[in-house]
Amino acid sequence: MSAGSQLVSRWPVGRNELGLAATIVMVVALTAAFDSSHNYWHNPWPSAVDITRQVSLLGIFALGSAIVIISGGIDLSCGSVIVFSGTVCGSIMLLLAPEAMKTSEPVGGTVIAAAIAGSLLAGFLIGSLHAWLITVVGLPPFVATLATLVGLRSLSRSVVDKVTASVFPYPKAQIDTHDETFRYLATSIWIPALVLLVLAAVAWLILSRTVLGRHLYALGGNEEAARLSGIRTDRLKWFAYCAGAMTSALAGVFYVSSNSSVEPQTLGRGYELNAIAAAVVGGCSLQGGVGTVPGTVLGVVFLRVVIDAVAKIIKVGADVYEGMIVGTLVVLAVALSGLRVEGRTRKEFFPGALGFVAGLTLALLAGVVAALLAGQQAGTATLVVATSSLIALRLWERRGARRALP
Repeated sequence: MSAGSQLVSRWPVGRNELGLAATIVMVVALTAAFDSSHNYWHNPWPSAVDITRQVSLLGIFALGSAIVIISGGIDLSCGSVIVFSGTVCGSIMLLLAPEAMKTSEPVGGTVIAAAIAGSLLAGFLIGSLHAWLITVVGLPPFVATLATLVGLRSLSRSVVDKVTASVFPYPKAQIDTHDETFRYLATSIWIPALVLLVLAAVAWLILSRTVLGRHLYALGGNEEAARLSGIRTDRLKWFAYCAGAMTSALAGVFYVSSNSSVEPQTLGRGYELNAIAAAVVGGCSLQGGVGTVPGTVLGVVFLRVVIDAVAKIIKVGADVYEGMIVGTLVVLAVALSGLRVEGRTRKEFFPGALGFVAGLTLALLAGVVAALLAGQQAGTATLVVATSSLIALRLWERRGARRALP
């Protein structure tokens, strides 16, 4: 059993989770201090509602991504599964109740239930396809899920064109859903939050209190050893990838409900990175076998709080920096995870000529970002400070390396 499985089987939270919780509190405090509008002080409820909604929707499919990562795999198709399941949901509603959809009237609970069931079925089939491609065909998880990342979005656009053309005089690029009962799924706030809590509880029980969970950790820790010990690894992968795809499909239903439309060109774009980032920031190792459900949930909260902080502090054009923030957090989380695995082993981050060029690149990037955010003077100052810090770190590393020599 891996260290991650031992941790999750004993305690619901560990040092990583406590550190994340403290960091979240610090980010909220800094946002409250540096936000010129002081939204957290003057309008706390709208901010809390928005963060809760975003955390709930992201958390639902981030849990599925965490299960896949713990099992030693990777799923790059979350965003495309979201848009495809949303397309299935909207298409079923349009085909079963065309007149009501045309006039923006209620479609009825039976139609909504059928649409949700169809979306979840689509998620199950996609997860099964991933498992088959990986276990039977022998494709690497990266390649298998990359194929559906590209293909499902294109398929969704084609489905929307054909379905809308069969109901309207001409094809449309999106399917609008105005049913108030369906919209209540996302606008109520408490429903997606409750779904996230239930899914998190179920995932935690599976991973920490069942044989299935222990086998998933064993699979991620060492697949060959797990297979030799009699564990049916192919079935475990089937479960993991179905869990990942079905949680994405469920999130797709909520996103369609929230947006009141299915628009394949934009819905779910880039969400796969957010899911992986939340899981990795929460303590999941991309090498597999390590991770916890509480850590993943806290990783989701941390990611959304940071993005919300940027939006409130920068205000105009803050969404431009969202991808950069998520990418930076992923790199930092993976790097810190590697340091935790290596323990106290001394490691040089800027060795030789490659280290010099990498350090210079990081300093230039820091300066450019600071200049974009706060002006040329801030950019120049950041460049000088970053360069000086990296030079000092390089000298310290070389000094440590000489001391380590016999």
